[in-house]
Amino acid sequence: MTSPPKTPYFSRAGLLDGAVSMSPIVLSQSAFGIVFGTFAAQKGLTFAETVTMSGAVYGGLSQVVGLQSWPSEFTLGALFALMLATFAVNLRFFLMSLTFRPWLGALPAWQVYPTLAFITDANWLRTMRYRDEGGNDVGFFLGGGLLLWVTWVLMTGIGFVFSSWLSNPRALGVDLLIPCFFAALLIPAWRGARRALPWLVAGLVAVAVNWFVAGYWYIVAGAISGALAAGVLDE
Repeated sequence: MTSPPKTPYFSRAGLLDGAVSMSPIVLSQSAFGIVFGTFAAQKGLTFAETVTMSGAVYGGLSQVVGLQSWPSEFTLGALFALMLATFAVNLRFFLMSLTFRPWLGALPAWQVYPTLAFITDANWLRTMRYRDEGGNDVGFFLGGGLLLWVTWVLMTGIGFVFSSWLSNPRALGVDLLIPCFFAALLIPAWRGARRALPWLVAGLVAVAVNWFVAGYWYIVAGAISGALAAGVLDE
C-alpha cells in the first residue's frame, strides 16, 4: 500500500466515501428540511423562494431562525435585524472553515471556496475525524457536503408541497428535532470533561441571556463566552 499524497487532492473514490459517511445523517436532515419547508409555506413564501433559499443560503438553523423573525413588513430596521440574526447563527461556519486552513491552504482559491460552501456541522465533524485518521482527500468532505445539500433542497421542497399535512409541527414534537440533532452532534466531539467545560459555559450564558434579553443575542453571547472559556482552559 502507498501512503496518501501530502498535498490535499480530490478523487471520485473520496466523493463516494464522503457521501457514504454522511448517509446516516440523511434521515434526520430530511425531517429537518421538511420542517423548514412547512414553516416557509406558513410564512407565505412561494415554492420557488423556499427552494432557492435552501439552495443558495444552505444555512439550516439560520433559515429557521430567519423565518421565526420574518417581519410582516420589510422596513430597514427589520431587514437589519434579520441579517444580524442570520449572521450570528452562521458565524460558526466561518470558524469551522478556519480549522481547514492548515489542510486546504495549499490549494488554489477556486477549488477551496466553492468546496467550503457545502460546510455543515455534521460534515465538518466527520471530516475532522477523517483528518485525524490520516485522510487527505478533499473529495471526502465535498462528497458528504453534496449529499447533504441535495437532501436539504429536496426535502424543503417536499415539506412545502405537503405543508397542509403538517400544519402544527409542535403537536407532533417535530420542533424537538432541531435541538436533538445538534445535541447528537456533540457526541463525536467529546474529548473528556475538561474539554466539555466550554460547552457548559456557553449553554449557561446563552440560557441566562435569553432569559433577560429579547431576540437572538443569546446565540452571540453563548458563542463568545464558550470561545473565551476554551481559550482560558487551553493547555
